[in-house]
Amino acid sequence: MGRAKSGERLSAADASNVVIDASDQVNAFLMAGLLAPGGFVTAEGAADMDRLRTGIADRLGEDRAGLGRFAQSVRPDGRHLVWAPCAPDLTVHVREVAAVDGTEGLARLCAALMTTPLPIDRPLWEVLVVPGAWTEGPGIVVRFHHALSDGVGAVGLVDGLLGQGRVVPSVSRPGTRTAPRNRLRSLLTGIARVTSMLRASVPPTVLLGPISARRGTAFVDVELEGISRGARAAGGTVNDALLAAVAGAVEDALVAGGHPVPASIPASVPVALPDRGRSGNAVGLMRVELPTGEPDPAVRVARIAALTRREKSEARAQGTFELTRTRWGARLFAALARHQRFIALFVTNVRGPEEQMILGGAPLEMAWPLTPIQGNVRLGVSALSYRGRLGCAIHVDAQALRGDVLAASIEDQLDRIAARP
Repeated sequence: MGRAKSGERLSAADASNVVIDASDQVNAFLMAGLLAPGGFVTAEGAADMDRLRTGIADRLGEDRAGLGRFAQSVRPDGRHLVWAPCAPDLTVHVREVAAVDGTEGLARLCAALMTTPLPIDRPLWEVLVVPGAWTEGPGIVVRFHHALSDGVGAVGLVDGLLGQGRVVPSVSRPGTRTAPRNRLRSLLTGIARVTSMLRASVPPTVLLGPISARRGTAFVDVELEGISRGARAAGGTVNDALLAAVAGAVEDALVAGGHPVPASIPASVPVALPDRGRSGNAVGLMRVELPTGEPDPAVRVARIAALTRREKSEARAQGTFELTRTRWGARLFAALARHQRFIALFVTNVRGPEEQMILGGAPLEMAWPLTPIQGNVRLGVSALSYRGRLGCAIHVDAQALRGDVLAASIEDQLDRIAARP
């Protein structure tokens, strides 16, 4: 990591996330949740914003690892982008918004935020307190630019800013250096991954096309143990079960809408890389062909598990996508992504903490992650395991797809996987 004249240079992956940001496709991650009374949330469910801001100011004043970006903005420095000191105005970054009507209102707010840019001239984050999200207390939305973190590190950042600082990103295996005899294979695979964006492997489908500013978001919350048990019985993981549920739900939605169903539905799935360093982003990309035409969700889980076992190790070996390793490559990637026909949807699953998170002294009862839809991909599904629950957020171009219909179908598919003996 280089040191530029006015600040620390962004890593290639973080800079790429700034470059691919666009006014019509905001490159931001958010976590929405429901809070119970405690800390800054009074017994009546009201929010003491001064207390919340004081707590956040204290956190930012401490020398906590990972929170330095919350007091920095991104600025150009010659040919590079750098992190430069920029004190946040907490009356702007931490605020209460207008009341919503339950969790559906919270979901609608999140949909609107996915087309609301974070100003680049100030620190790229905000905390929104949302009255009316449920009967016990307010909702909360923590939003930050993807340059700060990918989904794997996001929960730890939320906990570091607002919680007890106990959550750390977990990676399932240690990193290994690419052996010399595999470098040629890695190079050839990299070339194939770049040129794959030019292949039209997905037939015409409502899942792909220009993304409108009208977004839809819907939340799903299901018990995790049954899904895990059903996935294991089929030889897969919770992530495989999620992919199987999404495959079934998308097929159902296409059929119900009178749209053709492809022979398979290729999904882009991020895979955590072992070496994060000082970069906020350390994920590889796995392409998984989700099977259609299979009514039994357990069979779908088994077929997908066979694919992910092979593709996951390859994605980790290759690392970040080749075109996002330079700013110029990222610009080319962003242009190609608006016309590609290589993937049809995004699916991401983040492992959260098993213990309850306490944000600003208030217990976080439920949580959902939400990631952007970009390029020409009109559907994204994000999931977070938390306290024995799996919270899923469906993000769609509402002019093309109905998020509530997809959410209901995903919940039904997950219930069917959990019900398998």
